[in-house]
Amino acid sequence: MLDFIYYPVSAILWFWHRAFGFVLGYDSGWSWTLAVVFLVFTLRLVLYKPFVKQVRTTKQMQELQPQIKALQAKYKNDRQKMALEMQKLQKDHGFNPLMGCLPVLLQVPVFLGLFHVLRSFNRTGHGFGQLGLSVEENANTANYIFSAADVQSFLGARIFGAPLSAMITMPDSMMAAFTASGPEPSRIAIAAVSIPLMIIAGVATHFNARASVARQSPEALANPQAALMNKLALYVFPLGVLVGGPFLPVAILVYWVSNNIWTYVQQHLVFGHMEKEEEAKKAAAIERRAANAPKPGAKPVDTRKKSAAVSDADADSDESADTTPPAAQNGAKPTAKPAAKSSGGGKKRSGNRGRANQKKRR
Repeated sequence: MLDFIYYPVSAILWFWHRAFGFVLGYDSGWSWTLAVVFLVFTLRLVLYKPFVKQVRTTKQMQELQPQIKALQAKYKNDRQKMALEMQKLQKDHGFNPLMGCLPVLLQVPVFLGLFHVLRSFNRTGHGFGQLGLSVEENANTANYIFSAADVQSFLGARIFGAPLSAMITMPDSMMAAFTASGPEPSRIAIAAVSIPLMIIAGVATHFNARASVARQSPEALANPQAALMNKLALYVFPLGVLVGGPFLPVAILVYWVSNNIWTYVQQHLVFGHMEKEEEAKKAAAIERRAANAPKPGAKPVDTRKKSAAVSDADADSDESADTTPPAAQNGAKPTAKPAAKSSGGGKKRSGNRGRANQKKRR
């Protein structure tokens, strides 16, 4: 059903086995071990960007937690209104809650496919097999893009005397089957390789969880559900690695250790980069405030008074420009207008002289 995942995963493992096998030998246990390690690294590299988006979404959700709680308290009796306000808050801040879950959802089928491909090299039905094949039948059965010869090579691959397909709780019948590719491995040799890998994987799981918890906000730590999940990640999951380790092949334990190593380094780099971004934003804000602040010894400028003075000066200039005659503005002398009364006065004087002459004639 998930062949669209199993085949790409097996193709990546095949590629790295060919790459390291060219140098170390195709049947070498270290070429197969390094192929498993770099298979994990390749898949985690593909999921790097979704992981970064998940971290940013989680951080943004923590920053919005006070506003979310305020909306929950305000609309606790109106679920519909609360949902609308939540959507509005998320839209205003560009927050997409799906990005917090999508990377995890993408990782689940990928790592299930990885686990399935590794355990499919040994399908004898003892403990974790699926097809119920005998040891001889399994050694001659292809595994996705791996040929039967590749399957035989993997089943015979060993590191420090322990086959990669072996596990501590393996039945004696399966232990005897390894004599076809070499001496029968001892359970002590398998435990000597498996137990350190189990301890490293458990300790790495704990420290990865501790680093994640240390970066959570106080509001998130106060949440009862988050506190429960933190306890599970800090103690139950690492303990699960130790308890389940004896039932897992050495190759799966190698995968688990490689995955935890990548997670630790990736968290350190991503969170370190985000902290530098926050410091750069704070430094830029301080520089802006320092640039706008008055110099030492100088009085702060009242921008309101300055703008009022400028507006008054503009008003005065406009009034003076309106009262000045246009001729004076051009540099010419203003011409005197004849008074209207002078013409009226002249008519009166001429009328008086006419009446005086009429009297003399009489």
